[in-house]
Amino acid sequence: MIETGGRVLERVGRTALALLMTLALGAQAAPAPTPADGDLAVQAREAWAKRDRTRLATLVDAARAQSHPLAGWVEYFDLNARLTEARQPELDAFYARYAGSYVEDRLRNDWLLELGRRRDWANFRRDHAAYLMRDDREVACYALLADHLAGVKVAADTARAAWLAQKDGDDGCQQLASAFVEAGLFKPDTLWAKARLATEQGRPRAARQAVALLATKLLDDRLADLQDNAGRYLTRKARSAPRAEAELTALALARVAANDPGQAGDLLNDKWNKLPAELQAWLWVQIGRQSALRLQDDALAAFDRANKLAPDLAWTDDSLAWHARAALRAKAPAAALAAIERMSGSEQRDPSWVYWRARATRQQGDAPAARAQLATLAATPLNYFGRLAAEDLALPTPLPPAPPPLTADERRTARQHPGLARALQLIALGLRNEGVREWNFSLRGMNDRALLAAAQEACDREVWDRCINTSERTRTEIDIAQRYPTPHRAELLREAQAAGLDPAYVYGLIRQESRFVLDARSHVGAAGLMQVMPATAKWTAKKVGMAYSPDLMHDRDFNLRIGANYLKIVLDRFEGAQALAAAAYNAGPNRPARWREGPVIDAAIWAENIPFNETRDYVRKVLIGGAVYAQLLGLPAPTLRERLGRSVGPAGARDADVSDVPPAAAGESKP
Repeated sequence: MIETGGRVLERVGRTALALLMTLALGAQAAPAPTPADGDLAVQAREAWAKRDRTRLATLVDAARAQSHPLAGWVEYFDLNARLTEARQPELDAFYARYAGSYVEDRLRNDWLLELGRRRDWANFRRDHAAYLMRDDREVACYALLADHLAGVKVAADTARAAWLAQKDGDDGCQQLASAFVEAGLFKPDTLWAKARLATEQGRPRAARQAVALLATKLLDDRLADLQDNAGRYLTRKARSAPRAEAELTALALARVAANDPGQAGDLLNDKWNKLPAELQAWLWVQIGRQSALRLQDDALAAFDRANKLAPDLAWTDDSLAWHARAALRAKAPAAALAAIERMSGSEQRDPSWVYWRARATRQQGDAPAARAQLATLAATPLNYFGRLAAEDLALPTPLPPAPPPLTADERRTARQHPGLARALQLIALGLRNEGVREWNFSLRGMNDRALLAAAQEACDREVWDRCINTSERTRTEIDIAQRYPTPHRAELLREAQAAGLDPAYVYGLIRQESRFVLDARSHVGAAGLMQVMPATAKWTAKKVGMAYSPDLMHDRDFNLRIGANYLKIVLDRFEGAQALAAAAYNAGPNRPARWREGPVIDAAIWAENIPFNETRDYVRKVLIGGAVYAQLLGLPAPTLRERLGRSVGPAGARDADVSDVPPAAAGESKP
């Protein structure tokens, strides 16, 4: 959870920084606020959080009187706080004042949700036509419902896809489903499919909403019972027929599988083998997925049972991914290929599955096809799988050439872009969430040159997260210095060397942890460049003989020193294995220690089987970051495969016990 950043925050206060930022952006970007009015947006955000409508009204008057450059945000907070009482003309006036801005579209998004809740479909359809972001799932459901009610033909498959994509049981998608049930376009099998999907995803509220559409109180009550205690429900109330009862029994068994897949398998074999074949198959998929998440050897057998019972059963991409991972772990390339080939087209095109398809194809003996598949990835060596593919083919992995320098006109256009200017002001004021959203909205439609110019504005102001993320959007022109900047270089090299660490590895980790935002703070309290928890910093300081106080956590040099020493401790416990140490840094040391138990397997397959999506992605990005930074810094450059390691197996003597090592950052927040 990054909040603010930039070395300049160490030297000046937020209000003064806002003034400096605005002056630096140039006179045409936005009028420069004075120190007195520079805080109006901050005050409005605080008043909005308290729903202090009197204060908000006063701030709106002040912002308008002063022609404040962030007046749109002040008015946004005011209108949002009283949206349930607002009327369309007031919204229209706001849209006109801030036409084309992020706050116009942001408020339009909020208003569309309110109109949907009011069932004001005429105004909804009018406003939706001008809505640009189109990234709110509930608004998308309301839009389909509004069209349906207006007599516009909406395909049942389109509505079904929108409803199934809904995750949190919101009003818009529920109303859409209700209307399609009433029209006879959603049958009971669709409702049960949604209930199963929601149960698979661990979303009990969405499952309850799906079953409620069957309009049978008995089913509602029984679903509530099984969600409260699945084991008791199976013992006392569950039945194999009729179909609705069988569906509820399957949901109960799926909940058992989420906690103990072995127990669910025993129950399915011994007592519930009279359930319809497709429900049994779905349950074996759930058992296999939960077993694979636990890295258990019996996962493939469960997936095989599912395939035999119902070969045509549709699986989610997530279940197919875990089938493929379990097959890779079991050295079963044919099963891995079969799982990958059943994935959706978009999932199959993901670099991870292109790579593993190639690896499995090679193991099956088709080396030419495997080489062709790897070659498509090797053209993108800044991607983790692209770099692995290039190394598998023994191809060089040079950094991309620098693009032509930005012209004065390109720089000026970025500097004078109103949305980018507002975003930088918001970030400077500490309104990072608002600033990031404004920034990203402003990037829409930009070509590579415009993106590079925008990224450079952020780089120059040491807003490193916007610098990196914006530069990563370019497709053909790649500025590696923007994507992999090296702030705090002298200090980082010093602390890495003192701790006995590869500086490139440390750079890769910080880039992923904090994006070089000095005062970044996560929702669990991890702080600074290296995102170390205070208790972990205290523990590390005691281990290495450093003085510690909580006030030091946002001191750059102390944060680098304590983070580097902690990383060194973890790396040593895992015998220098960078992949395991990175996983430990993100998820806590005890988890990768457990994940390595079992047979010795290829390190890339071990990393692919990390049970947490966040940690799996984190390890990939830290390691590819280390490989790229080594090239940038001119350091000895071990290959990505060498950083990853050749194999992973049970713990050695030195790292047999990591129980005393606390998590660095996010580990405590994971299940």
